[in-house]
Amino acid sequence: MRKKLVAANWKMNGAASANAAWLAEFRAAPAPACDIVVCAPFVYLPQVVEGLRATAASAGAQNLSEQAPGAFTGEIAGEMLADLGCGWAIVGHSERRALYGEGNDIVAAKAARAIALGIRPIVCVGESLAEREAGRTLAVVNAQLDAVLARCPVQQLLVGAIAYEPVWAIGTGRTASPEQAQEVHAAIRARLAAADANAAQQLRVLYGGSVKPSNAAELFAQADIDGGLIGGASLLAKDFLAICAAV
Repeated sequence: MRKKLVAANWKMNGAASANAAWLAEFRAAPAPACDIVVCAPFVYLPQVVEGLRATAASAGAQNLSEQAPGAFTGEIAGEMLADLGCGWAIVGHSERRALYGEGNDIVAAKAARAIALGIRPIVCVGESLAEREAGRTLAVVNAQLDAVLARCPVQQLLVGAIAYEPVWAIGTGRTASPEQAQEVHAAIRARLAAADANAAQQLRVLYGGSVKPSNAAELFAQADIDGGLIGGASLLAKDFLAICAAV
């Protein structure tokens, strides 16, 4: 049985004092019965790595470069993340795709780079509202997934996770119904199974899209939803902990 995974994505939020309070509240709470990753902005990763050291949770980055260290001003190499003790990285988040032009090939290269360095990737896929309304959800998601599979066999992806994030449900307050989310998660697993049936049953597929304490349990109860990638609701430790408890 796949163990649930819940990942916090603080996005471009945080401050040293607020982070310290979040981490203190997290450490003081009973340990949730799921795997946990906290993905913080690059500048706060040392603080988060240290703050989670005495817990079972792991620190994660929100991105990494597909390049080896070199003349890439402003970029962060995976080697640097590994050096900090950061074990996870989000790859291909919809905001990176939409706002910063990261196409399927770049996302695939980042996933491969992470795996090569021993960093566990959370590979994001998902469709926009226009794509969903045009009936192109699975075509878009499959194209995103296939680009990654061309570089990273399913067996390699087992160290990380896939995250389905319907773009129209991120930060909008709209959430895919449990049935809508399960339908796409099942299709993702079927696509993975076409490449490696055994590995597809082991790989965790997370849901990301306005998950809250009030809807987490119903979403996580679906057969192919193995946890969540949590954005806004992860900024308050109590809300994030409540979502973790929903597993």
